[in-house]
Amino acid sequence: MDTIKADLKNYKALLRNYIETQDEKSLYGAEQISKSFIKKNILPEEIVNLHIQAITELYPDLSEDIQHAMNFLLETMISYGLAHQEFQTLREKQLELKSEISVAARMQETLLATTTPEVKGLDIGVISVPAHQMNGDYHHFVIGKDGTIGVAIADVIGKGIPAALCMSMIKYAMDSFPEQSMSPKLILESLNRVVERNVEPGMFITMFYAQYNPENSKLYYASAGHEPGYYYSSSKNTFEEINANGLVLGVSQDVSYNQYERILCSGDMIVLLTDGVTECRSNGEFVDAEEIIEVIKGYAHLPAQEAVIQVYKHFERLQDFQLKDDFTLIILRKNV
Repeated sequence: MDTIKADLKNYKALLRNYIETQDEKSLYGAEQISKSFIKKNILPEEIVNLHIQAITELYPDLSEDIQHAMNFLLETMISYGLAHQEFQTLREKQLELKSEISVAARMQETLLATTTPEVKGLDIGVISVPAHQMNGDYHHFVIGKDGTIGVAIADVIGKGIPAALCMSMIKYAMDSFPEQSMSPKLILESLNRVVERNVEPGMFITMFYAQYNPENSKLYYASAGHEPGYYYSSSKNTFEEINANGLVLGVSQDVSYNQYERILCSGDMIVLLTDGVTECRSNGEFVDAEEIIEVIKGYAHLPAQEAVIQVYKHFERLQDFQLKDDFTLIILRKNV
């Protein structure tokens, strides 16, 4: 006896017993045979057909109306079965893609890893949280042999795996630059040529690059269309935007960037961020610059790393713990 005949015999016996007794043991038997159907990958329409055969054999005198109704159910389940198979195929592909993205995210984390440096007289805090698995934001620290520290913060206009690949390319390009070319102006001009040659049209990168010299307490910086950060003056107890004009990376090959500078005094802070901070929403509306400054000011007394964590937690709560965009925040505070 083949398996189909055996299934039919068992199913018919359980069905007859349940119709005659409504015994729960028959329902338990139905549960067990359904598990057998799953293991054998029996389609829904095949189960309905099995039911029709069992009913027909148990009750050969069924009215034509009932028989037509059963045939209608069978046709319905055939369509359902086809749709279900397509759904299962798509789900398997989705799970496969999700697994690949998870691997890519771990690789990205490894490739883009950077260590927050310890610089005498400078307290540094940084947090970068992706809204999804892949992070479209990028930050990097570069320690020069002359004691200077370079700080890069960038955002890809575009998300997902292409953005991650762009960031990996940026990281590789930065690591390959000679140290004498580490000034913000030259960094952005060099990166712009790399992006323009290697990134597909329509994908651009914003970046802010700063270089701090502990010897003279000067911060040199340039921007390629990046979100303006903030400068906090300890003596005045005021925040102001760091305005630095510059075209986003990748638009045109021959672009010159302006370089700016300012002296940091004890207690002064530089706040660098991406639009995942400035475009946080509360009740469907973007928070304004004044609110962002007030939140940062509220935690400014903390060590820089603790401060960025608390600012992030504030905006995470504000968005019901669902980030709309990648969130990156860096604070540099001069201590002496």
